[in-house]
Amino acid sequence: MHSIERYREEFSSYLESKNIAKQPVNLYEPIEYILSLGGKRLRPVLVLMATEVFGTDYRKALDAALAIEVFHNFSLVHDDIMDAAPLRRGNATVHEKWDVNTGILSGDAMLINAYQLFENYEGETFRDLAKLFSQTAIEVCEGQQYDVDFETRDDVTQTEYLKMIEYKTAVLVAAALKMGGIVAKASLEDQNSIYEFGRNLGIAFQLQDDYLDAFGDPKTFGKQVGGDIIENKKTFLYLKALEMGTSLQHKELSDLFSIQPKDPSDKIKTIKTIFVETGAAALTQNEIETYTKKALKVLESLRITDAKKDLLRLFGENLMRRKV
Repeated sequence: MHSIERYREEFSSYLESKNIAKQPVNLYEPIEYILSLGGKRLRPVLVLMATEVFGTDYRKALDAALAIEVFHNFSLVHDDIMDAAPLRRGNATVHEKWDVNTGILSGDAMLINAYQLFENYEGETFRDLAKLFSQTAIEVCEGQQYDVDFETRDDVTQTEYLKMIEYKTAVLVAAALKMGGIVAKASLEDQNSIYEFGRNLGIAFQLQDDYLDAFGDPKTFGKQVGGDIIENKKTFLYLKALEMGTSLQHKELSDLFSIQPKDPSDKIKTIKTIFVETGAAALTQNEIETYTKKALKVLESLRITDAKKDLLRLFGENLMRRKV
């Protein structure tokens, strides 16, 4: 087994080797741009790590890792368009740097490119990877639609919200780990267990992302802090604040989430204060810890060495301590 940083470096080198300039420039340059912005490379690292956890050389999984990273970035390009987001990883989003039409078309090409990468696998491995990927991709789209729907609904429940982030975020983390298991030809039981590890970790990851969106440091977060508040997104923070707040706080929160002022700074400040005063901020952090613990508990069922379990455990714990 290698360190997490080693997997990240190996994947980054492989990604760079694939960045071949193609025509038309306005289709492929945005793809190279979004992929070059870096990020945590969480999902491809998980593919490579899981492959070696199950006793197979990680290099056999590089194309699967690249496929999931390309798909993830495709979803970001389109999400940024839907959210009218100006920044991604501290840089201009694709539709801001080029235009919306270019973002849509380049994103479409990325989705197709992701599927093409599975053609480098044969037989059952190709079939199982493609089947998992297709199911995951449609769930990500369903999660995104739930997210959009929730913006105009006043009756979103916490259960519905958790289902939304499971589909929009967690299933892709889970699929990354299971892909490693597929490439390594692990037993179906182990593939499903490591999927559950990733699903719970992914929910914790998204809850942490929601928390950082409100309370993160703009210098390290990489995105516009308060973006979810500006877009009136019914995050776990918001739902918990409604549950725990007074009738006055409930009304103030509902009123603020029905408007979009030209200067949102006061709105963001007021809502963050409500999140803290109602206990929603602390309760969200508790929920993050709960799902992290659920993920770590699943590790015990995996038929791998304790040293390999420790590596996965360390990855999960470090992920939940992140500030970006």
